[in-house]
Amino acid sequence: METAVADVELLRKLDTQGDRFSIPRNVDFLLRCPTTEKAEIVASFINECQYGVATAQDLETTPSVLVVVHMPIEQHVLHAVSGFMACVCELYGLDYDGWGCAVQSERT
Repeated sequence: METAVADVELLRKLDTQGDRFSIPRNVDFLLRCPTTEKAEIVASFINECQYGVATAQDLETTPSVLVVVHMPIEQHVLHAVSGFMACVCELYGLDYDGWGCAVQSERT
C-alpha cells in the first residue's frame, strides 16, 4: 500500500507539470540491494525474463539495480509495473526505492 500511495503522489506531481501520462517514455525503477551478488542476480533475472533493461550499479559502494521500462505512466499501467518491482524486491530481500521519469507534455 505504501508503494501505491507514493506512486499516486508522484503522478499528481507530474500532472501539475503538464505531463501527458499516455505518452510512452523510459521509466526508471531503482531497487536497492544488500550485496553485489544480489544486485547481479536480480539484474540477470529481470533481463532474462525481459521485464525491462536492468543494470547492476554502484556495486562497490551501495549496490542497486536500475531497471528501465519504456511505457506510458497511466495509473493502472504504472501501478502494475511498480507493484511488480515491489514484489521482486520482497522476493529477493531488496528495498524498492521507487520510480522516476522525464515529463512528457508534447501533444501527439
